[in-house]
Amino acid sequence: MTTTFETQRAALADVVAIPVTPFAEDGSVAPDTYRALLRRLLDGGITTLTPNGNTGEFYALTPDERRLVTELTVEEAGGGSAILVGVGHDVPTAVASARHARELGAQMVMVHQPVHPYVSQSGWVDYHRAIAGAVPELGVVPYIRNAQLTGARLAELADACPNVIGVKYAVPDAAKFAAFARDAGLERFVWVAGLAEPYAPSYFSAGATGFTSGLVNVAPSVSLSMIEALRSGDYPTAMKVWEQIRRFEELRAANGSANNVTVVKEALASLGLCRREVRPPSRPLPESERAEVAAITAGWSI
Repeated sequence: MTTTFETQRAALADVVAIPVTPFAEDGSVAPDTYRALLRRLLDGGITTLTPNGNTGEFYALTPDERRLVTELTVEEAGGGSAILVGVGHDVPTAVASARHARELGAQMVMVHQPVHPYVSQSGWVDYHRAIAGAVPELGVVPYIRNAQLTGARLAELADACPNVIGVKYAVPDAAKFAAFARDAGLERFVWVAGLAEPYAPSYFSAGATGFTSGLVNVAPSVSLSMIEALRSGDYPTAMKVWEQIRRFEELRAANGSANNVTVVKEALASLGLCRREVRPPSRPLPESERAEVAAITAGWSI
C-alpha cells in the first residue's frame, strides 16, 4: 500500500513554527523553559513545529542537544501536532537524526540546505536521496536556499523518493520561486515560504500554501492572522499584518540576518519568557537596540 502523506501535507500548508532553543544561565539547553515555550505555541493555536530549525540554532547545538530538543518537542506536543524535525550535516549524521525522529514518532524531517562549499546539483539530489531513502515512512522536506538549484532536480529527487512531499523554499526571489515550483511540479509538492511572514504574501500569490515563522514564538496570533488572510485570498488584510511586523523583521534581516535569532530571543526576554542568550557565531542584541524590540513586542498587545 502506497503512503499518501495527506496528514503531513496538510500540516505543511500552515504556519510552520520554528521554536527557539532557550539556554540556562550556565549555557546549557533549558528543558523546562523550552517546554513552556512550546506549550505557549500549542495553546496559541500552532499545530506544526520544527525542532532543530535555524531559529532553534541548529548549527550551534551538539548532537546530544539536538536529540534532546527533538525528544522534548515530541513529548510536549503529544499526538495532536505535526513534528517536522530538522536534520543535516554529513549524511550518516542526518540519517541517524532522521531515524531517531522516526523512533520517537515524528511524522516528517526537514533537511537543512547542505553547507558544504562545493555542492553540485546532482550531488544535492544524492544527498537528499540518501536521507529520504533511509526513512521512507517519513515525509521529507528539503530546505532550499540555493538559487542555482533547478526545479527539474527536485522532480528527479521525488521520482526516486516519493516521500519527498514538500519544500521549504528560502531563495529571496518571488519570480524564481514561481518558476522553480512550476518546473518541479506545482501540485506535486506542498510549497512552504521559507523566508517567513515578510515573503509569505508574494510567495502565496505564486503557489505557496504555508510559511515558516520565527516571529510566531513571540506572537502566535499575529502569524495566524496572516495565514488566515492569505488562505482566503484577502491580500489587503495580509499586508496590514505585514506592515505590523515589518520593522521587527527588518531588524532580524539586517546585516545578512546576523540578528535573526537574537531579535526573537530579545522579544521573548522582554516578555520574561526566556533568557536572551544566543550562541556564537550569533550574539545578544546590544543594550542600545533592546528598547526598540521591546516596544514593538508591546505594541502587539501580547
